[in-house]
Order: sequence, then C-alpha cells, then structure tokens
Amino acid sequence: MRPKQTLLLGLMLLVPVLVFLFLKSFGTNRYALPTLWPARVDSTLVGGKWQRDTVYHQIGDFRLPSQAGREVSQAELADNGLYVASFFFASCPGACPRLNSQLTRVQEKYRRDPRVRLASFTIDPDHDSVAVLGRYAERYGAIAGKWFFFTGDKSALNRLATEEFRVQPLPGDRSQRGLHTQQVYLVDRHRRVRGIYDGTSEKEINRLITEIGVLLYAYDHDHE
Repeated sequence: MRPKQTLLLGLMLLVPVLVFLFLKSFGTNRYALPTLWPARVDSTLVGGKWQRDTVYHQIGDFRLPSQAGREVSQAELADNGLYVASFFFASCPGACPRLNSQLTRVQEKYRRDPRVRLASFTIDPDHDSVAVLGRYAERYGAIAGKWFFFTGDKSALNRLATEEFRVQPLPGDRSQRGLHTQQVYLVDRHRRVRGIYDGTSEKEINRLITEIGVLLYAYDHDHE
C-alpha cells in the first residue's frame, strides 16, 4: 500500500475515535433546560459576600379529584419527578383531541418511568364530572396513576389556570371556556415551569419528550 493511501486510511480510522472522545469529554450534558417565570431576586450573604439569586415562580399547591374519583395533590404528581400539565374540556371538538392524541405519545415514551406523570385539567367542571372524565380518559388509554384528568371546584380550577399557569382568557370571552389553551407545561420536582409547548404540534411534542429526558438525566446525575 502506498504511503499516501496508508495515511488516508489512518485518518479515516482516527477521525471517528477523535469525535467520540470529544463528545464524551466535552459534549455530555451541555444542554440545560431554562427555568421560566422569574419571580424576584434575593440577596444572600455567602462567605462575607452578598450574592444575588433569582427565585422562580412555583406552581401553588392543589388537591383535585381525578377521573378515578380519588383526590390527587401536586405533591403526589411531582414526587421526585415531573409532570406535564395541560387544559381541555371533554366536549371540545378541535384542539383538545389533537392535544390529547399527542400526549398519548408522551405517556407511551415514559410508560415505565414512574417519575413522569401527566395532568390534564378541565376548564368546564360544570359538565366534566368524574364519570365523564373516566370515559374520556379511557378514550385516550390513560394509564391509572400515570395520566390524571382533573375536575373540581370551578373557582379553584380558574385560579390554577390563570394565576399559577398564567393562561390568558380569550379576548371578550368571560366564560370558563375562554381559558382554553393548547399549550402544555413541563413542571419539575420543585414545582417550577421548565418548558411550554404547543400541544397540537408533533414537532413541539418531540421537543417536550427530549426535554423530559434532559431533566431526568439531570436528576440522575444530581446537576439539575
């Protein structure tokens, strides 16, 4: 074999090795999720020096009846893990079916990981009773203890949507259904929102699935 051919072959074999070493050394966990909605900046004294620390909005506690009739709290949803929150109503003919069909992909991807849960909150509790949501959950193959469909007190659900998840009512609509949104929210174990996605978009749900994996990796390696 000629020297030039030998050198070329050596380079061809060496490049993949170098790429692998580079990614292993420098490319691991370089992508960190942002934390959304800063609430305030606190100053703390550390080693005689003042340090500024951003405090982020945390979703307020709630306890609501799910499709099984059992009340579930946010503490249970986020227990050492995360949850994906969304808003819907059972009689919605358009965006809700598309959104929930996309969320079935999230459930399937993380079916065997108990740290990942889904929480869907009705915005029409006057009509979406526990029995209605039970049938609705069956339609989308919701796994018990994995994907919760919540109903409850109308004012509590309204507060949760507007004050905690900052859902904006549709212009000119004063009804509870005016709170409808096709956005979904990734909430971490500290009750902070880490991502917002268009729940009707396959591309956006692919991003959600990826970013759930990023957050779980951070949990596993203790560098959230």
